[in-house]
Amino acid sequence: MATVFKKPHALRDVPLHYCPGCTHGIVHRLISEVIDELGIEGSTIGVSPVGCTYNNYLYFNCDMVQASHGRAPAVATGIRRALPDKTVFTYQGDGDLAAIGTAEIVHAATRGEKITTIFVNNAIYGMTSGQMAPTTLLNQVTTTTPYGRKADLHGFPIHVCEMLATLEGTAFIERVSLHDIKNINNAKKAIKKAFEVQLAGKGFSIVEILSTCPSNWGLNPLEAMKWLQENMLPVYQLGNFKGKDLEV
Repeated sequence: MATVFKKPHALRDVPLHYCPGCTHGIVHRLISEVIDELGIEGSTIGVSPVGCTYNNYLYFNCDMVQASHGRAPAVATGIRRALPDKTVFTYQGDGDLAAIGTAEIVHAATRGEKITTIFVNNAIYGMTSGQMAPTTLLNQVTTTTPYGRKADLHGFPIHVCEMLATLEGTAFIERVSLHDIKNINNAKKAIKKAFEVQLAGKGFSIVEILSTCPSNWGLNPLEAMKWLQENMLPVYQLGNFKGKDLEV
């Protein structure tokens, strides 16, 4: 008998606009399942900036707010301070969070803002045709690094979790991946813990999710999953960087 998977109530029953094989849809479902399980749909507000997920307000049943490129943490800070009884999360890509939004995420984290950030890292700018992102790997080919990223010319990839873990205001930081079922389940656990940390008023929480971009990597979905596993995992170590044993 075939297994029937029930759609989370927090996720709208509409087609997604993402490219075939894109893992954003998985992240959407995981967030929605967590919102359902915690019973917080009516009190949750998400913030979308610019990127492939600019219109994810079409997909979540909770309230959503649109922010300028990189400014989601600043907008989320204002919402959470004005409405302290709400659960607030940002949904950001690596080009958004780790480039134009670096100042916003660093200062929201160091202030210990009681928000949760879902940080999707696919090591490239997805929406704008595959340029080098702050998280692009050394020697990775993009439209702006046709000979591969070189450290002496372009600098090194930014490790967001390791950087934010040095800040006193951060409460929970974890990096997960979506390359297989086991890791998808781990990703959900991390997302749920991050929301629980916020609900407990412990401080800033962030989950970095290693994801694929088959279209801009020039790979099919299966090849993209393998590329993530073989190339991204050695550079971006999975695991908890802060708050593993935090009681919530």
